[in-house]
Amino acid sequence: MTSDSDDALSWDGDDGDSPTPTAPSPAERKSVAPADATLPEGWNAVGKGSGAVGRPVPEESDDADADADADADDTETPGLSTAMLLILGVVGGIYLLYSVGWVVGGLRLKPLANFFVIDAMFLPWFVLAVAAPLLWFLASWVLTRGKAGWIRVSALLLGVVLLVPWPFVTVGAIGL
Repeated sequence: MTSDSDDALSWDGDDGDSPTPTAPSPAERKSVAPADATLPEGWNAVGKGSGAVGRPVPEESDDADADADADADDTETPGLSTAMLLILGVVGGIYLLYSVGWVVGGLRLKPLANFFVIDAMFLPWFVLAVAAPLLWFLASWVLTRGKAGWIRVSALLLGVVLLVPWPFVTVGAIGL
């Protein structure tokens, strides 16, 4: 037994003359089909290279349109960034607090409002005021789909400024 440091890097009987395996070229990868290229009905292949499962292997061609169509099927819409998710969470939490503020502030103003309007006039506007933050959030989310991120953030922050529950801010929760 030798104590040569190269012994740790080889197997018994390995003479070192065998060729090193190399990765197949892109052309070879296109022409090689998986052994089991079909899936049971109702199953979907996922992961890298799953677009070729269940499809015929494309022939080598110089047609750039066919390659572009095959690549277009595999593209996905990018997800939201971490910063956008954080902004949506914070602004969504603020809107939830605004809805609670409208409930508390509106209920505090109800006795005063009964001097001026009947309940049939007060109740629809009260419900709309409570639902306004949720409606603003959904409207800004849907209407800014496909736009730049700063436009979506601007619409959400505009709602934070416009939908402040003033009855709660001015009167507060005194006496609850």
